[in-house]
Amino acid sequence: MSSHTEYDRCLDTMYALGRFGIVLGLSTMESILEKLGNPQNHFTCIHVAGTNGKGSVASTLSHILHQSGYKTGLYTSPHLVSFNERIMIDNQMVSNDEVVEAYKAVEAENTGERSATFFEISTAMAFYLFKKRNVEFAVIETGMGGRLDATNIITPALSIITNISLEHKSYLGNTLSEIAFEKAGIIKHKAPVITAAEQEKVLSVIQKTSDEKNSPLYVYRQNFKVRRKKQEGCFTYYGIHETWQDMQVELKGKHQVDNAALALAACEILKQGAAGNITEITIRQGLKSTQWPGRLEILSHSPLTMVDGAHNLMSIHKLSDYLEETHPEKKITLVTGVLDDKSYSAMFKRLLPLCSSVILTQAKTERAIDPEKLYQVAKDLCRDVTVINDIPEAISFAEKKTSEKDMICISGSLYVVGEAKAFFDERAGSGSPMNMNRI
Repeated sequence: MSSHTEYDRCLDTMYALGRFGIVLGLSTMESILEKLGNPQNHFTCIHVAGTNGKGSVASTLSHILHQSGYKTGLYTSPHLVSFNERIMIDNQMVSNDEVVEAYKAVEAENTGERSATFFEISTAMAFYLFKKRNVEFAVIETGMGGRLDATNIITPALSIITNISLEHKSYLGNTLSEIAFEKAGIIKHKAPVITAAEQEKVLSVIQKTSDEKNSPLYVYRQNFKVRRKKQEGCFTYYGIHETWQDMQVELKGKHQVDNAALALAACEILKQGAAGNITEITIRQGLKSTQWPGRLEILSHSPLTMVDGAHNLMSIHKLSDYLEETHPEKKITLVTGVLDDKSYSAMFKRLLPLCSSVILTQAKTERAIDPEKLYQVAKDLCRDVTVINDIPEAISFAEKKTSEKDMICISGSLYVVGEAKAFFDERAGSGSPMNMNRI
């Protein structure tokens, strides 16, 4: 059997686990990892939780650590096009053969009272490969919440909680305080904590947990801050101990400066301990080299076509702010689809009034909302609304009706963005087949 066929078979088996849903808890992970020799204990971890910005912060840290000379692992979710995006080593996707090897190793130990979920298996696979490849530092993004998330099996040198808003209420709780309690579950004994959370109720929960764990807490805009310059992405960082002038982040959007501030605060702490090779030079190099696909990413210039994985109200506000500030003169054709656990009405009320036309579509996942249902809200917010279920067809239609001087924005879900990127890659004759049935 060819490795490609075996790779596909492994992924098909993993994706089929999606029908068992999400199970929060650590006992199954503990059992599998113990049988694998606890690979998560063989490298230094940085744990990242939060509602928005987790991936950008994690990717930035990964690039800085790599530029500082460390073998670096990065584990994130979901993927956009290929499953392998979830497991990066030195900012390169692991190979198909490594995915197969890791799956077989983990599945052989998946013999406990409860069979592992898709996310538990993929997390254990990442830890297995990080150990096998002799990773020194691993930046680990939570999947959902924190306290009972499969990634919370690690003992990190540092925890980061980006920000917190209402999300996944059926799993994490109905109030900000309840959700903050779950996110704060990644805080470990004496391990420093960095956060950009602002709400008083949220900060009080994080502070209480930090005090109980005897963990130093550093709060953005209190213990460290930035001052933006006129040039996009340029800022001065006023840190816990350091001041760094004229830092430059390449990721688009004002919010990426905030995300960079969290990464720089993490660098300050790490360079005083486990990662002494981090310097101002390697930080600048890391910021410059950081890429995070699917976030204000330009796929085409004719017309200007941008994808952004904004999928909740907080991220839709940031996308809308960016469009208003950066492209006020352009007519915007929006291609959008939303998943069933999102507040699409509030999201649409912020974004759709900025658009001259809207095309409602649907990602290939059971979680996608029927575009006809979205239409009932969209029709009152924009004069020109069309329903085209197929994402490639929706994009082609958008291209036909958008002039060269205007723009197309594709957003609403990382699933929609992933299918859009796959369509552009396939049309250009590059890339690999998309891994469907994403969790």
